[in-house]
Amino acid sequence: METEKYSDPQIKVIPGRKLIGMSVSMSLNDNRTGLLWSSFMPRRKEILNGISNELYSLQVYPSDYFLNFNPATPFEKWGAIEVKDFEFIPEGMMTFLLDAGLYAVFNYRGLNTDHRIFEYIYGVWIPNSEYRLDSRPHFELLGDKYRNGDPESKEEIWIPLKMK
Repeated sequence: METEKYSDPQIKVIPGRKLIGMSVSMSLNDNRTGLLWSSFMPRRKEILNGISNELYSLQVYPSDYFLNFNPATPFEKWGAIEVKDFEFIPEGMMTFLLDAGLYAVFNYRGLNTDHRIFEYIYGVWIPNSEYRLDSRPHFELLGDKYRNGDPESKEEIWIPLKMK
């Protein structure tokens, strides 16, 4: 693995965030990400109180997901936007409260189908850091430089942490 390709993350503490979006239950073996985004993207403009244009690709894993990793284990995947409040929720969409907490933020450039960055994060960086995974949502922030299917695409990968 080309670990030199990946830089150390920024460690950030974020306040809680309010999100509105759509979710699906899936596993890595039954990846339904395309279905989620093809349902959400045409409707994202219906969310009227968004804070920015950044999209959240958020994963809510069972608490033991990484302890007993199995690619067939289901988890919840979200496509969402951060909002000021929950006063207006478009029909067919749901709210999500992202709790405040400590995160490692990796700036990633490359294809979203190249999973080596996650092998590096979970297999190299975390075991060699002063942190361990926390049982909170993981997410990617997809901003203006995100381009699906483009090897020059840029995104932020947010991994929940706590001290060892």
